[in-house]
Amino acid sequence: MRVFICADIEGVAGVVTRQQTAISGFEYQQAREWMTAEVAAACEGAMDAGATEIVIADSHGEAQNLLLDGLPDQVQVVRSWPRPLAMMQGIETGPFAACLMIGHHTGVHHADGVLAHTFAGLTIAGLRLNGNPASEISVNAAIAGHFGVPVTLVTGDDFTCQHARELLGPGVETVATKYAYGRLSARSLMPAEARRRIKAAAADAVTKAAGIEPLQPVTPLAVEVQFKNHWNAELLAYLPCFTRLDAVTIGFTAEDAPALARTLKFITSYTPVP
Repeated sequence: MRVFICADIEGVAGVVTRQQTAISGFEYQQAREWMTAEVAAACEGAMDAGATEIVIADSHGEAQNLLLDGLPDQVQVVRSWPRPLAMMQGIETGPFAACLMIGHHTGVHHADGVLAHTFAGLTIAGLRLNGNPASEISVNAAIAGHFGVPVTLVTGDDFTCQHARELLGPGVETVATKYAYGRLSARSLMPAEARRRIKAAAADAVTKAAGIEPLQPVTPLAVEVQFKNHWNAELLAYLPCFTRLDAVTIGFTAEDAPALARTLKFITSYTPVP
């Protein structure tokens, strides 16, 4: 049995500030150790439940956060950018019994949650799919669903867990690694306790994966991206696939979730210069 893991850092126990998530920032090295340990705990739980192979997408920042020597020998890790499926690269090598999302966070439309953003916190002010606010969890779950893979575990702060249950249903396992007081503050579990809970939840999530339905949104997807400045919208509107909806918002249609992933990765990677 094969399991896929999408790994982020903002939802990891102890992580509360942008500095901890940036390569040159205060406590980044410690944060990546916590991230690696939480992913390793998820791997251990999945293997306890019968997983024989695990593919992990390192999906934060430069996508070179996980310390490979801290992971089990049975795993494979997707690293660095660019890649067409973005945070979910590797899931196309299925089949996979389950997708586990470790260290995740709420989206830009959420008022609550530590380090809430959607894909590019300095660029994107809003993202809607078929008229509904979207988060990284919802987009990544849709990509998993395209490949027939259910998301069965999400870890992060308490608001992230609430969002996951609302989006994916009561069957999804969640682990609250911390309890958000604001965007840059939280009451956190100790890393060892977070790992203990993640390991147990991962085992449960893999065990019951066959009874969980993959998320499959209605396609094609009508997408709206709101930026934090005019330049992105203005330049993208030069391309015939985009429509400028207002000063800072563009719209486009994606035929499916992988097409959405490719377009969003382009949008968040190119750098307009005023």
